[in-house]
Amino acid sequence: MTKSELVARIAEMNPQLYQRDVERIVSTIFEEITGALSRGDRVELRGFGAFSVKARNARVGRNPRTGASVEVDAKAVPFFKTGKQLRDLINDRGA
Repeated sequence: MTKSELVARIAEMNPQLYQRDVERIVSTIFEEITGALSRGDRVELRGFGAFSVKARNARVGRNPRTGASVEVDAKAVPFFKTGKQLRDLINDRGA
C-alpha cells in the first residue's frame, strides 16, 4: 500500500473528513515518526509494532561486479519489529 492509497482508504472510511485533512494527518504522523527516529528515540504503536534505530558497524564489503574490497562506513539504520497482535493476525489469516 502506498501513502496515497492509505490516504484514500482513510478518507473513504471517514467521509466527514476532507481528503486534504487526511493527507495532512498522515504526513504529520510520518514526520513525527521520522523526527523521533532521527533523534534516536523509539516509536511504539501498541498492537502494530515498534520503530527504532540500530547502529551498524563499519565493515569491508565487496563490489559485486568487480569483486574488489570496499570500505563500508558505520551507519544508523531504521529497524521495525512487529507487535504480537500484528504477528498473530498475519499468521492466523494464512492458516
